Amino acid sequence: MASRFRVLVIVSGIAALGLLAWAGRRPVRAGEERPAPVQTAVVVLQPVGGSGVSGTIRFVQRDGVLEVTGTVTGLTPGPHGFHIHEYGDLTDTREGLSAGGHYNPTGRPHGAPGEARRHVGDLGNIVADAQGVARINVRDRVIRLDGPYSIVGRAAVVHAQADKFTQPVGDAGGRVAFGVVGIAAVDK
Repeated sequence: MASRFRVLVIVSGIAALGLLAWAGRRPVRAGEERPAPVQTAVVVLQPVGGSGVSGTIRFVQRDGVLEVTGTVTGLTPGPHGFHIHEYGDLTDTREGLSAGGHYNPTGRPHGAPGEARRHVGDLGNIVADAQGVARINVRDRVIRLDGPYSIVGRAAVVHAQADKFTQPVGDAGGRVAFGVVGIAAVDK
């Protein structure tokens, strides 16, 4: 009897995990039968180490273009690498390494945002003014909020230095802020 119960619990658990994996890809809004594609996401950046860098970044997908807007504060003046990394894991608050490397599901070389062949997560540089504030306004056709290469659930990372677009990952130095790309509550 106990053995039969264990099998039932294991099979039920596997079925539940399968359903969660299938249903978790896109949110289902009340009254809808099919999952709605994600159109708006947000990242709240938190400091890595004692950097003091923070910010909020918004992602809006329209007609195949992802608009990335936001503000990052507490930076040193000048350019800073800005990328989407593999994992939305923020447990390593000292160095930010738990976010993994650049998100690169297609196996392409590192590159600048305008290049046809680049990591999906390569967003180039953001530039901080003399007060350490970077205002982001980027339009990109490679990164997506839906589909097989969705960035939802992955980490946005700001680096200490400029992305030099060298191989393999641009030599942008350590990580100064990171946050998880999450589905936004309201489309704006």
